Amino acid sequence: MRIGILTGGGDVPGLNPCIKAVVNRVVDDGHEVVGIRRGWSGLLDCQPDDEQSVAVCTRALNPAVVRTIDRSGGTALHTSRTNPGRVKAGDVPEFLRGRAAAEGPSDFTPHVLDVLAKLGIDALIPIGGDDTLSYALRMHEEGVPVVAIPKTMDNDVHGTDYCIGFSTAVTRSVSFIHSLRTSAGSHERLAVVELFGRYSGETSLISAYLAGVDRAIISEIPFSIDRLAELLMSDKRANPSGYAMVTISEGATLDGGELQLSGEEDAYGHRKLGGIGALTGDLLKARTGEGIIAQQVGYLMRSGNPDSLDLMVATNYAVMAADLAVSGSRGRMVALRNGSYTNVPISATRQGARRVDVDALYDAENYRPKVRDVGGKPMFLY
Repeated sequence: MRIGILTGGGDVPGLNPCIKAVVNRVVDDGHEVVGIRRGWSGLLDCQPDDEQSVAVCTRALNPAVVRTIDRSGGTALHTSRTNPGRVKAGDVPEFLRGRAAAEGPSDFTPHVLDVLAKLGIDALIPIGGDDTLSYALRMHEEGVPVVAIPKTMDNDVHGTDYCIGFSTAVTRSVSFIHSLRTSAGSHERLAVVELFGRYSGETSLISAYLAGVDRAIISEIPFSIDRLAELLMSDKRANPSGYAMVTISEGATLDGGELQLSGEEDAYGHRKLGGIGALTGDLLKARTGEGIIAQQVGYLMRSGNPDSLDLMVATNYAVMAADLAVSGSRGRMVALRNGSYTNVPISATRQGARRVDVDALYDAENYRPKVRDVGGKPMFLY
């Protein structure tokens, strides 16, 4: 068999170990692995009859090639947010412009299917989050044998309790929060820590829970700046060190407000998020007169090497996905469910992004985690 592998969407720690484990497992069984560069873009941009184009868009992978890639973060195959089913006019490769739609985005799925056939790809292992896997589902529906691997810092892919990258993101966030206490306490300020999380506030919720942060604002619940100011000032007065902290998801919104967005929509209909932390800091200062530290952690959450949990899950997901692909399975996604490794239909991703169970885990009146009886809950409380 000839198995293709790609990484799409945002990078997370654990991708390189995952790629390496797939290659080692597949090659050990006597099969071949082709790395597709820059996610779905590698298939959109590829001219399969042009050797130079194939060399640019793909990379033959074997144990020698991947021997050391697990020693660094990110993805050796690179990544993009390309969606071949929805390509803007300005993003259409020159050789495909004659086939572009007269108006609106173009669907180049027929071209992608042609590329896969001419490259001799027998099965495809895409590693990605909700957006990347939505096109993986499209590939499955078009008849391509697909075995998907979920990854995202937001841990919000339906069908699995865990996605590669989440543990490291939380670990980093907790570490940054504790470090920031130094300045917040020294200057007796209110600290606002903005964390990634578009539709799901789990990163903000769990990081605040584990780091003992005073308040946590999540994507699921719009918040009142006046109520938050009141709570943080109470926290500050109760703290012998004279400071208070709040984590906030980048996808959070004020009561009656909108997401803090910038730039144009990407191929999945998303604009860039970021800035709610700074806005919240400015509003808190105006209401309290207190000094503010507004820290956007952002890309530091997804940079560098994975922690041990992400390394373990990435490796095991890879072995599982490779076994499924080699055995001829199709339309599956590897997953963790109730503490055990398993696989589920890739159609589970059709439900969109998963969100925090607010009733069970969040005190919406007081803006903080509300974790009580954890018996029977998944490890990360989702």
